Amino acid sequence: MSIKYSSKINKIRSFALALIFVGFIVMYIGIFFRGNLWIMTLTMLLGVLFMIASTVVYFWIGMLSTKTIQVVCPSCGKQTKVLGRVDLCMFCNEALTLDKSLEGKEFDESYNRKKKS
Repeated sequence: MSIKYSSKINKIRSFALALIFVGFIVMYIGIFFRGNLWIMTLTMLLGVLFMIASTVVYFWIGMLSTKTIQVVCPSCGKQTKVLGRVDLCMFCNEALTLDKSLEGKEFDESYNRKKKS
């Protein structure tokens, strides 16, 4: 079983993009209820809330990405951002870490979780 990983920043951006599409779909569904003003208004407002949520997520990831460490990927040579202990290159999905104790180990996203004592 192959697990597809992507960089954390790209995952959050993809989630925000999905919120935009969900908002459009919900508002489009509201068009089918033109006869019932309450349902149409509710779906339009719900769609707008999805859009606002997407804006908040995009703003949050933008602020978060300013705090990341920028490194040059040893595989593709492009500058990428590392968020947490381990992350993947945004361009070639090469595993990256700044923690010397994790160098040479197989990539696992669980390295970013705080250990429970």
